[in-house]
Amino acid sequence: MAVVSVIIPTFNRAVKTARAITSVLYQRFEEYEIIVVDDGSTDETEKTLHPFKDRIRYVAHTTNQGVSAARNTGIEASTAPLIAFLDSDDYWLPDKLGVQTAFFNKSPNAMICQTEETWIRNGRRTNPGKRHLKPSGDIFEPSLVLCLVSPSAVMLKRTLLDEVGVFDEGLPACEDYDLWLRIACRYPVFLIRQSLVIKEGGHPDQLSARFTGMDRFRIKALEKLLLESPLRESQKKAALTELSRKCRIYGTGCLKRRKKTEAAHYFKLPSTFETTQDQKPCF
Repeated sequence: MAVVSVIIPTFNRAVKTARAITSVLYQRFEEYEIIVVDDGSTDETEKTLHPFKDRIRYVAHTTNQGVSAARNTGIEASTAPLIAFLDSDDYWLPDKLGVQTAFFNKSPNAMICQTEETWIRNGRRTNPGKRHLKPSGDIFEPSLVLCLVSPSAVMLKRTLLDEVGVFDEGLPACEDYDLWLRIACRYPVFLIRQSLVIKEGGHPDQLSARFTGMDRFRIKALEKLLLESPLRESQKKAALTELSRKCRIYGTGCLKRRKKTEAAHYFKLPSTFETTQDQKPCF
């Protein structure tokens, strides 16, 4: 029985996916299963991954459905009590799974943890900057501003996803921001202060490069959070404050692009939550 299900979603990244798989096979901790979800690739992904056929479970979508659907397919196919995600353009250092499983053994009440990571942008190592530094524990309020959890650095208990739900397939981007907020309003997200992930960026095929106006997806996530999640009053206030800030910025951008109707929608949106919330506190 595997202890960890490693889920690798991929789309037209044959060589990098092979590298990601190899980084899992080099893990010193060996009680894992690897589930690769090919989200409708049109390159030679299946052929490139053929040498790994005895070491992975390969699941293919017939069409490209998005990273949320790919991760959710992997979650559904998984069998282990712990789940780790690995984006196909990232890779792990050999102690990643061992360090995180040891953390859960020592902290049985913990539901989720992540590690530090090393950022590579356009082939060069870069520093993430202060605003991207990862906190540990109650990260809910700082996570409202921007995403402070990296999928490739996370390990979580599958029972947590049973409770809060999986990735929102209706969000073409910022789907991880949405999920981490649903988790962080309920549970601490612990940080292991070891850099065990190499995170690559700067590619034209990344979601952040393919979409403009990313804040509209974060606004949608905040709407959902306020409507559906069991927020305490302090969390609700913080979420509404951040929603107002994001709507103001995005609405101003709409005005500059002469989209007056869209701007009016975002300027008005925060006020709809001021008197309609009737949520139970999160204990």
